[in-house]
Amino acid sequence: MAHDHRELSVSARGLTRGFGGRVVLDGIDLDIRRGEFVALLGRSGSGKSTLLRAIAGLDAGVPGSGDLQVPANRSVVFQDSRLLPWARVLDNVVLGLEGPDPRARGRAALAEVGLAGRERAWPTQLSGGEQQRVSLARSLVRGPELLLADEPFGALDALTRIRMHALLLELCRVHRPAVLLVTHDVDEAVTLADRVVVLDSGRIVRDVDVVLSEDRVERAAEHAAYRESLLAALGVEHTPAG
Repeated sequence: MAHDHRELSVSARGLTRGFGGRVVLDGIDLDIRRGEFVALLGRSGSGKSTLLRAIAGLDAGVPGSGDLQVPANRSVVFQDSRLLPWARVLDNVVLGLEGPDPRARGRAALAEVGLAGRERAWPTQLSGGEQQRVSLARSLVRGPELLLADEPFGALDALTRIRMHALLLELCRVHRPAVLLVTHDVDEAVTLADRVVVLDSGRIVRDVDVVLSEDRVERAAEHAAYRESLLAALGVEHTPAG
């Protein structure tokens, strides 16, 4: 999938990474357009997190090669919110934030994720979902061109996940970062992404544009078709949704 580099947020060509003599990424070519939401699926050990960490610039010292172009302004959201327990919520959001009036921007970001009034709370006073909202606020307050998310909702209960999906989509609509979401959840990938990429043994084996109808009945049938196709690409036998 080739694009004009001016519209790309991420461009990877021939990307390889290895650990202990084992090839983890085996010649990855991947483009992510500005404002595009891409979900990355794959079984455990397929290279998902390795690819995300390479794009995030968090794999210094890992053997590898290839050409990788990414924006300098990027943020990462992990499954663990990684909040500093000794710092209040607002202080976590604005930690290291540069530019004018960081605290006002931090308060605005917390309001965007539904946590206005919780600025002085300690992380331990928040639920898991609330902690991930703080983590999102901390990432988005920096106005990233690229948002990288490594299974950010994997530890949340089902209802909280649904609420976080809606919140993430709304925040992306407003801020328009390119997004790379690593997930093991096929339904999450189809619900959130413009495009789903499937990794297997360090190689991209599927790259699918997701287009869903507005009509609820049609949308459900389309979602099910994408789900079955992606499960097949993952080598998983079809199981009914729900």
